[in-house]
Amino acid sequence: MRKNKTYHRKKTVLLWVLCMGMMVGLAGRLVYLCVFRSVYYSEKADDLHERERGIKAARGRILDANGEVLAANRTVCTISVIHSQIEEPEAVTAMLVKELGISEETARKRVEKRSSIERVKTNVDKETGDTIRSYGYAGVKVDEDFKRYYPKGELASRVIGFTGGDNQGIIGLEVEYEEILKGINGKILTTTDARGIEQNGIGESRQEPVAGRDLKVSLDVNIQAYCQQAAEKAMAEKQADSVSILLMNPQNGEIYACVNVPEFDLNDPFTLQQDTTGLSEKEIQDLLNQMWRNACINDTYEPGSTFKIITMSAGLSEGVVSPNDSFFCPGYKIVEDRRIHCHKRTGHGAENFVQGAQNSCNPVFIEVGLRLGVEKFCDYFRNFGLMEKTGIDLPGEASTIMHKEENIGEVELATMAFGQSFQITPIRLAATVSALVNGGKMVTPHVATDVLDEEGNVVKHLKFPEKEGVLSEETSRTVREILESVVSEGSGKNAYLEGYSIGGKTATSQTLPRSANRYISSFLGFTPAEHPTVLGLCIIRNPQGVYYGGTICAPVIRDIFSNVLPYLGITKEGCETEQKAIY
Repeated sequence: MRKNKTYHRKKTVLLWVLCMGMMVGLAGRLVYLCVFRSVYYSEKADDLHERERGIKAARGRILDANGEVLAANRTVCTISVIHSQIEEPEAVTAMLVKELGISEETARKRVEKRSSIERVKTNVDKETGDTIRSYGYAGVKVDEDFKRYYPKGELASRVIGFTGGDNQGIIGLEVEYEEILKGINGKILTTTDARGIEQNGIGESRQEPVAGRDLKVSLDVNIQAYCQQAAEKAMAEKQADSVSILLMNPQNGEIYACVNVPEFDLNDPFTLQQDTTGLSEKEIQDLLNQMWRNACINDTYEPGSTFKIITMSAGLSEGVVSPNDSFFCPGYKIVEDRRIHCHKRTGHGAENFVQGAQNSCNPVFIEVGLRLGVEKFCDYFRNFGLMEKTGIDLPGEASTIMHKEENIGEVELATMAFGQSFQITPIRLAATVSALVNGGKMVTPHVATDVLDEEGNVVKHLKFPEKEGVLSEETSRTVREILESVVSEGSGKNAYLEGYSIGGKTATSQTLPRSANRYISSFLGFTPAEHPTVLGLCIIRNPQGVYYGGTICAPVIRDIFSNVLPYLGITKEGCETEQKAIY
């Protein structure tokens, strides 16, 4: 009997110890949850009892050099429905059909969907949103939002870029400076019961959005508009595929205008300018991507004779040629087993180097290239930045397409010397020539200049890399003098503007395949020749009829200079500069 009692006592003690252990464990767990995990579960509880609706932040504006608005915001509304709160589903459905212009099937599907909140339509005009709000239907939410608006329409479309439905940048400055422009979104928090019905009397709490910063750019709407008009006129007259015009300051890299016609409407960027009947979604998207491309930045081409500026600079710098060196052009030059023709098949005869530049004589520049040799030529090609991207603050800059050095023979070197058999972007050419005529300073082309707050105060001045010593000041001066004579006495005479000293170089290159007889005509000019502050590049792709760059592109730059230079404060008298402040 005693043994029995002892046995049960042991079981009782063991059970009591187990129970106490469980209670201690539960108490410890309770303390852990209530003290150490209280914040976590408090947030979880809030999530269960609060419905969240986003508030988009106002995107920062984009302003031109004079403060004129290029990209702004327009107030729109987002219409949503909450199934659990709708008291009159048929009336709500009919109202959505009437006010939003959607089908009854779509409206009914949104109203009847059992979700915490169902978005019906975004980017609704504010007037329509106010009308919907005035109905006072339970379960219908009208939240104000922002939609990007571009007051200038298609002006500088590929530079400014545009945003998508989520207000995020897609191309151009809009995507390049997304972090500056986008701001911080806010939200509306509404308390609900377990069924998701809002609790009367509690109201809503808001986390206000923070607007994005404004971005000031070096583009000038007046210069951009005039350049666009000039490009459209040239494209119409020459029935060309497209025309690009780039205007920049070679001293600091600021871009005054960047035109690629035909442009597209920034307020309607997904509408193609051609019939899309029968095309697949992929084909349509490919056409859209092509329409959005900035040819000055995203596309490469054979620069042709404008590249002779680089060959000239390299030859003069290396000392393999001097301005008075004598040459003879019979209309061609034989290199290895090839006869490479000059554009003047009858030849230019005896000429010195300056005359060779004025005549844009291929044999002269072939000879300079051969004197440099492959190794030196490639060294200068690299030193002048031609193997690197410029670093411009626009997305999608293309890289140079160039032979490997070990694959370059004398024939390849000869054609490269006058700008064929390789490809670069127009912006790369403009940046390199800027360094060669500004005294040897490689600047970074750029559009943005300052970040501003909502009062217009400068928060940050944007700086871009520069590299000194690309070319000596003495050689740069010689290059400028020769290029000025090209305009005053040579093939660039159609760019001559009385009272101004202008330097420049013409080009006419044949696209591949050569048998297609398609050409790219161009002219690169700068002024004042003594101290350039404006550099312009005009490119006409596949012009019909006369296609020589000196004939069709040089006059375009001349006309642009004749209007833009006085606007910038660059006077005729000795081409003295009182540069207009545009940044």
